[in-house]
Amino acid sequence: MTILAKKLTSLEKLFSHASNPMLLPDPVVSGFQNETLSWQVAFKAPELTHSQIVTVQVESPLKENITLRQVKTVPVRLAAYKDADEGYLSHEPGLYPDLLSGISNVQLRLLPDTWLVLWVSLESDDHLPEGTWPVEVRLTDTENSPLASLKQEVRILPGILPRQKLIHTKWFHVDGLCQYYHQEPFSEENWLTVRRFIRAAVRRGINTILMPAHTPPLDTKVGGERLTTQLVEIERTGDGYRFDMKNVRRWIGICKEEGVEWFEMPHLYTQWGAEHAPKIIADCEGKTRRIFGWDTDACGPEYRSFLAEYIPALRAVLREEGVESNSIWHISDEPGEAHLEQYRKVKEQTLPLLQNCRIMDALSSFDFYRQGVVTTPIVSINHIEPFLEAGADPLWGYYCCGQYKDVSNVFIAMPSARTRMLAAPLFKYRIEGFLQWGYNFYNSMHSVYPIDPYATTDADGWVPAGDPFQVYPGPGGEPYESIRMAVFYEAMQDLRAMQWLESLTSHEYALHAVEEAAGMPITFSQYPMDAESCLRIRNAVNREILLALNA
Repeated sequence: MTILAKKLTSLEKLFSHASNPMLLPDPVVSGFQNETLSWQVAFKAPELTHSQIVTVQVESPLKENITLRQVKTVPVRLAAYKDADEGYLSHEPGLYPDLLSGISNVQLRLLPDTWLVLWVSLESDDHLPEGTWPVEVRLTDTENSPLASLKQEVRILPGILPRQKLIHTKWFHVDGLCQYYHQEPFSEENWLTVRRFIRAAVRRGINTILMPAHTPPLDTKVGGERLTTQLVEIERTGDGYRFDMKNVRRWIGICKEEGVEWFEMPHLYTQWGAEHAPKIIADCEGKTRRIFGWDTDACGPEYRSFLAEYIPALRAVLREEGVESNSIWHISDEPGEAHLEQYRKVKEQTLPLLQNCRIMDALSSFDFYRQGVVTTPIVSINHIEPFLEAGADPLWGYYCCGQYKDVSNVFIAMPSARTRMLAAPLFKYRIEGFLQWGYNFYNSMHSVYPIDPYATTDADGWVPAGDPFQVYPGPGGEPYESIRMAVFYEAMQDLRAMQWLESLTSHEYALHAVEEAAGMPITFSQYPMDAESCLRIRNAVNREILLALNA
């Protein structure tokens, strides 16, 4: 039986039935001793008439540091909006490669005339040994007779990437875990699942976690509710409120144990206007009920009185746990120009309670910054130019479904190089932090009902596929990464390398190396989108680092 065997970089997405894939020849895999290095191998049997069980084996001196995962396709209905640019793999619905599924044993099923794609990762919790190392992936039948083999040389460069400076958050949604796994919020089973998903996030460069002190008022239908995921236990008394913060302390403890560096508070007012209070649940004379929500005026005396007790109590716990200085507070998500005065009003009434705190919000309108209403803006990257011209510092960026033209994003139908190229403008403009709204959003639009992320990758037709989540809920409460999650982490490693070169030379020198390799000046909307350019940039940065180190 003839077996076709191909090596692919991590930046290529091979469709299951691609007849003549255009792949980079003999990919070079290299990086520093504390990097995660990934590539792909693919096998196809054109003559096969029925599926066949095959066995996969890895041989390498670094075998203990190698992980194999199968690249699986997922259904994509909404690949791109109708007026999206041409920089997509396709605008058409179909089955796209995205899911990196764990391999429970070494036996897999080879389908007729269908690519079997494996994602190979080399990483260590310590440091990989310097040098050039062979890695061989072998395909055999159940009798251990050889079918195909692919060898890859991996070069581990001498040196250690510096720690990540970028403050990076992808919003963590506890309700998605509860609904998918049928768990009660903050039951012992749920706490274990939360820990596993936090661990997976941190491992891929997400160093900031949204903490649901109260149920985050995000992507919720007006007048509707998301599943309650409120850490703070509240009792309404005759003269105010009593707060039990034991679950907040437990959340913080888990986050610190798993390596989280920044703690993000849920928004204090509703999304897209800041007109109402978030859902707040409290014990009232022995009965649990909602005391604030869509029917609450954001500026009303009752909610203001509540915040006057709630915020100081929450800040006290953050202070006692040693994380207040690394905490981020939000007023309202994505206010538009029509909401400026309302946003100003609610922020002014809240500001006395948040003295010396980091307060920031995602927005697109420059007027919020120009008028001083938001001093640390988190700006959609397709609207960031006026903020750059004004010298906004600190400045954050974000993207969601609205950033689908010209700029980078994590949609399934985008080439991986387009996702990874975000590192260059983040470096060029010294962006302090980056936000994306969907680490694990497993709901429909406005959270009207939960969805199965293996069946619908677009929040049931709401946003381009891949926008709502970066990880899939695997068996036993363990997340499965997506290709996009793995590639975004490669961007984080690229950024760390660029910043390392900057520290050894200068920002101007490092930027020149990046843009010379790119063959063009880079902005958030202008950059090469092909895998070859992306790898050329990183290799150029590596060479300059080694020259500066005299290695």
